[in-house]
Amino acid sequence: MDINIENFEQEVINSDKPVLVDFWASWCGPCMMLAPIMEEIEREHDEIKVCKVNVDANPELAEQFGITTIPRVLAFVDGELKDTHIGLADKEYILALLD
Repeated sequence: MDINIENFEQEVINSDKPVLVDFWASWCGPCMMLAPIMEEIEREHDEIKVCKVNVDANPELAEQFGITTIPRVLAFVDGELKDTHIGLADKEYILALLD
């Protein structure tokens, strides 16, 4: 799911599921390598919402969360930022951000 400033609160903060938010850009090689891992998490875990924020199209969200390096994954539980990771990581590590 693509997230922008208009739907961030509804889709992430007010979500009834834990949410992984992937901040990315099309020119970012590691972002392209992380994308299939995030898609796999989305397919395998109905209990988790996976969202993407294109930092080029949504600079205000990137600024709001202090995103200066991508890829960056933010983990939200009950509307609160629980953890964050910068760079490429495997599926197990990404899922552990929600623990």
